[in-house]
Amino acid sequence: MIELRPFSTLGAADHGWLDAHHHFSFASYHDPERTNWGRLRVWNDDAIAPKTGFPAHPHSDMEIVTYVREGAITHRDSLGNQGRTEAGDVQVMSAGTGIQHSEYNLEDETTRLFQIWILPDRRGGEPSWGARPFPRGDRAGRFVTLASGIPGDDALPIRSDARVLGATIKAGDSASYELTPDRHAYLVPAAGQVKIGDVEVNARDGAAITGLDRITVTALEDSEIVLVDAA
Repeated sequence: MIELRPFSTLGAADHGWLDAHHHFSFASYHDPERTNWGRLRVWNDDAIAPKTGFPAHPHSDMEIVTYVREGAITHRDSLGNQGRTEAGDVQVMSAGTGIQHSEYNLEDETTRLFQIWILPDRRGGEPSWGARPFPRGDRAGRFVTLASGIPGDDALPIRSDARVLGATIKAGDSASYELTPDRHAYLVPAAGQVKIGDVEVNARDGAAITGLDRITVTALEDSEIVLVDAA
């Protein structure tokens, strides 16, 4: 099953400094048909104006993956971590028993990112943060694991039976990913247009996928893909 969720149908909130679009129920946006997809709880498509951002606020018991599409985001937290994550790179925060953090766009341009929240396998645990570069060229024509809670994966660690993957695919080329029918996959093109089976998925649309043992993504334009595979 592949359910297309066009960008135009997503929840939205324009705060001036933040233009947010929600693939799943979040804050004041609630859709009982879109509360989660397996362990995937939140997928926000955020545009953050220059010199603005999220002031310090708390989280607990959530795995939060930030995929920067354009610009950069600067992170600071109550553990003393700080870092700047640039376009194409990824940061992960395991909130565990509790952490406070801020996320600011200190750049002179708008920062655009996907913020992905995944439910952990277990509550509690020590909070943590980490970031890692993932050059887009290293993902050419194939899916590369960016964050994972599955043993053996070379990726940023999360505490959930899930993977976050990225791929860049040239127009006319394809990339495949193996699933099992009980898994929940959610795919969003950060840029471009792709086809999965007979379903065309435009930039920033969502495709909710389950019941398949393999997905093959064909690029109709040069495309940048983010995929979550969750229990």
